Amino acid sequence: MTVKIFAHRGSSAAYAEHTRAAYLQALADGADGVECDVHLSADGHLVLLHDETLDRTSNASGPVAKRTLAQLREIDFSSWHGAAIPPEYGTAAQQLLTLPELLDLLAAAGRDVALAIEFKYGAAFDQDLVDAALDTLRGRGWTPKPSLAGNIEVSFMSFHPAAVKYLAARVDPTRLCQLLEDVDVAEVREQLDLGPLAGRAAAAALNWSMGEGERVLDDGVAHLAGPGVEYVGEHPGDVARWVAAGRVLRVWTVNTAEELDLCLSAGVAEVTTNVPREIREMLMARQ
Repeated sequence: MTVKIFAHRGSSAAYAEHTRAAYLQALADGADGVECDVHLSADGHLVLLHDETLDRTSNASGPVAKRTLAQLREIDFSSWHGAAIPPEYGTAAQQLLTLPELLDLLAAAGRDVALAIEFKYGAAFDQDLVDAALDTLRGRGWTPKPSLAGNIEVSFMSFHPAAVKYLAARVDPTRLCQLLEDVDVAEVREQLDLGPLAGRAAAAALNWSMGEGERVLDDGVAHLAGPGVEYVGEHPGDVARWVAAGRVLRVWTVNTAEELDLCLSAGVAEVTTNVPREIREMLMARQ
């Protein structure tokens, strides 16, 4: 079975996630596709960042949504990783990308490339982020079928079932991915800095959301199933059921030989990884 490799936020082990360098390296590494997360800036631009805040992946702090694109351009998004950026991958000031800029990079790849766009939300779903991304793609000639923007095959992902259902009315189900992960109460408490009661309540809400996501896949609203690699190991029955039903499994984040072997044994067709070159070499060694 041929397994498609997506570079998770670019080749994010080599360079800072979501940066120009990470995506150019992903193309050089031979990734079949790349994955990105999008947020809206204060002036409505789609910027490629995972978190709602700037703290983890830049030298600034505070909400992304409170900064204009021009203000975000003044922030260093690459030095935290520690990798020196080759001159051909741009300067430090050129590392922040918008969705249109990523589309330009992929359009210049000289080959067909897949793009998986993830929409992140907290408890509430806001359609503006999805609408802005679809408008941007339409400007590149994208249509729901065959979901191509030139040489770029586009798919859409979210953990939030409401976002997936909203997308289902606008994109083809074969290009729609419901993301899934197991919920750990202690981890939720730590991430959200919650007490015991609030942590259990938040975890219960997330568990309900994941159950709804599983129903989205069972009902065929989305034809791409996106569990984390830990989920694949913990829920082999669900994975087998979806494979039998014709769902395409796109598993994240697969970085080791053991994780790849688990995916191959489960019939996984697509993997998302921080190390696309290494995963390609592992796959070739198993042929």
